[in-house]
Amino acid sequence: MSFEHLPDGLGIGTATPRLTWTLPPGSGSQTAYEVRLHRAGHEHGSGRVDGPDQILVPWPGAPLASRERVTVQVRIWTAEAVQPSAWSEPAVVEAGLLDPADWRAVPVGGGWAEDPDAERRPARVRKDFHLERPVVRARLYVSAHGLYEVEINGRRVGEEILAPGWTVYPHRLRYRTHDVTGHLTEGANTVGAWLGDGWYRGKYGFDGGTRNIYGTDQALIAQLEVTYDDGTTAVVATDETWSAAPGPIMRSGLYEGEVFDARLDDPGWSTPAAADHAEWTPVRPGSRDPRTLVAPQGPPVRCTQEITPTGITRTADGRHLLDFGQNLVGRLRVTLDAPAGTTLVLRHAEVLQDGELATRPLREAYATDTLILSGHGPYTWEPRFTLHGFRYAEITGWPGELTEEAVTARVYHTDMRRTGWFECSDPLINRLHENVVWSMRGNFVDIPTDCPQRDERLGWTGDLQVFAPTAGFLYDCAGMLESWLTDVALEQLPDGTVPWYVPVIPGEPMWTPIQPGAAWGDVATLTPWTLYRRFGDLRILHSTYPMARAWVDLVARLAGPSRLWDTGFQLGDWLDPAAPPDDPAAGCTDRYLVATAYFAHSARHLALSAAELGAEQDAARYAALADEVTAAFRRRYILPTGRMTSDSPTAYALGIAFGLLADEQRAAAGDRLAELVLADGARIATGFVGTPLICDALTDTGHLDVAYRLLTQTECPSWLYPITQGATTIWERWDSLRPDGTLNPGGMTSFNHYALGAVADWLHRVVGGIAESAPGYRRIVFHPRPGGGITWARTRHETPYGTAELSWETTSGGRIRARVVVPDGCTGVVRLTGCPPAEVGPGKHEFDSWELEKKSA
Repeated sequence: MSFEHLPDGLGIGTATPRLTWTLPPGSGSQTAYEVRLHRAGHEHGSGRVDGPDQILVPWPGAPLASRERVTVQVRIWTAEAVQPSAWSEPAVVEAGLLDPADWRAVPVGGGWAEDPDAERRPARVRKDFHLERPVVRARLYVSAHGLYEVEINGRRVGEEILAPGWTVYPHRLRYRTHDVTGHLTEGANTVGAWLGDGWYRGKYGFDGGTRNIYGTDQALIAQLEVTYDDGTTAVVATDETWSAAPGPIMRSGLYEGEVFDARLDDPGWSTPAAADHAEWTPVRPGSRDPRTLVAPQGPPVRCTQEITPTGITRTADGRHLLDFGQNLVGRLRVTLDAPAGTTLVLRHAEVLQDGELATRPLREAYATDTLILSGHGPYTWEPRFTLHGFRYAEITGWPGELTEEAVTARVYHTDMRRTGWFECSDPLINRLHENVVWSMRGNFVDIPTDCPQRDERLGWTGDLQVFAPTAGFLYDCAGMLESWLTDVALEQLPDGTVPWYVPVIPGEPMWTPIQPGAAWGDVATLTPWTLYRRFGDLRILHSTYPMARAWVDLVARLAGPSRLWDTGFQLGDWLDPAAPPDDPAAGCTDRYLVATAYFAHSARHLALSAAELGAEQDAARYAALADEVTAAFRRRYILPTGRMTSDSPTAYALGIAFGLLADEQRAAAGDRLAELVLADGARIATGFVGTPLICDALTDTGHLDVAYRLLTQTECPSWLYPITQGATTIWERWDSLRPDGTLNPGGMTSFNHYALGAVADWLHRVVGGIAESAPGYRRIVFHPRPGGGITWARTRHETPYGTAELSWETTSGGRIRARVVVPDGCTGVVRLTGCPPAEVGPGKHEFDSWELEKKSA
């Protein structure tokens, strides 16, 4: 049993959480269910409910009250069993603070004067308090203006970092609920918090960044609620009675890194026995509308892996250069013993140039952490309020030899559950897939960012739009992306314009003021549909529908009666390899062809969404609009000869994949697309728009062999060229590192950018052979299409219903042997080349194409 899209039910932000359960192994399919609720000493039940529903099932009882804790169990009936199953293991859901009136806490921070235009030393805040009786339950509800880490009686609360994350703060500020019962004791207690600037008031964005985007204060918002053994309660909330002092973090920034002076740290500062209270002064209380405090919809950012160096080199001048063997996103943790005042400087970069850190691609993200030691014995340190994208690190000032055990790279990202795996007989393609996974991990850091290393790290809407199908297979990202789409809707302009990136920050002169752009703005229509299909959550379609409709209506106004979106600023097929380094939008494909194609595609998907939501009039209206745009596209962009006005791979891929060509035109377009690919030696000639579509366009028009030629190419530009250069993540540019070993001279050259890794969706569906054909994978198509010399593949996906698997291998005579696993509660259809489709139910199945051919004959 699980609740909404959350890893657990503690502090849930809705009074009516939806329930999801997986069926007992081998049960086949569900015909009915019963939910049992234990609340306040009483038992309530739904009674038997006939039907197969088991994903995001409506809450069966009275709405939860704030703080209410309910134990939930379910049992099911199947067609084969007369009696119901056993009850599931108890799962607990506990509401957070659902009513703004529940909040007594106000923001509190340092009370001293600060220069808002300068770097400011972060504060710590604390409160001593006394508990009169033994504690049986305690909850901490906590957020901040900026970033926070809380300690109670010297112990860290929770494991998340960069909390409360990045949302559109004026409208939504997340708070998290922690069970801190075990942190408290009868008698004297202390709660304290480290504070950091983060996105709230730190310097962030392009060209030197902007400070104080959301405010100039740095403040904790915390409410500790304690229940004693006699049922009485006590509340310790941030208010004017708290105190503050500058902490040992001297400065901290997400781009810049962190400076920490251990000589200024009192290890017992968050305990009742803190050594020095003289420096602690009254806090400055602030204000926050409690209506803007919201519970999380997805998991937080946590450390998910630790990596030791694969190599350490000492330079002639005493520096140490570390290689971790993997481009990652995280921080270093060091342990050493050295005299007071010893200073370590830690610098980071993704690649080396001439044996040194290549920091030019970082632009003004200095990615430098500094530790000044206290001399009080062995010390372990890791920065708190920063994050870096790096494979290599340089440490200056290390006393003596540096061993692998003394330094660890800790990997951080939103702690989503892994749900998708793929491997095949080609090791280069396996590395490509791993690179996609690592780039998703590094860029799903509370929001879906473009890159994790330079002075950007923004939630670009176009990047996520093209990558969402891949993301939804690899990880359970529904809750995280639902939260981010909520902010996309909040940032949408009144006329329907969807920003280039969300949350919106200043981006002059190119990105501010905001203009509507195809492929980026279409995140409003296409990504909710993708999430609905992958996770079966109709609510995502419902909540984003006004945003999607406003976007399509805007484009309809811009296009006018011609139905051609052929005006305004467009990025086109961004980062087409033919575009010059300093003008990534100047690709081979007419950018207005791209815009009109996306207009038709979004209108079509808006019609599909309307139909799913029961809005029949809207469905008919937007389907008619999509037909009109398609007709206009054909008139303007398809020549009488059948060629397209932009004779480019992206143009043909768009026409084919988006269904914009007449039936009699598809074959010729596919042939021309294949001809263009082969004429260029099967090297990539597409950018952000064309790359996710080209393999499908080739496959669907009978050119699977050409799609494999494109996939397996190792010359630059290609998907595998970076692998031959040692890449461990997806690059932003096809030639971020050029064949001669030099860095691409463009101003944006990231070595960790997931967008061009959207091909992994084709790997999962076509090479691996698993695709959904009903929302949530309730019905699954198993259709592997071997090629490219690949002799076997194994694919697994944890659907909302359970595990779907397909492994296949080719044998002599061109036969395919396949093993299929269908989750309980689902059905599938197996399609092997040259054989009739086979319908299958839950369980394990084995197929041989030769046997199927014999049966069909």
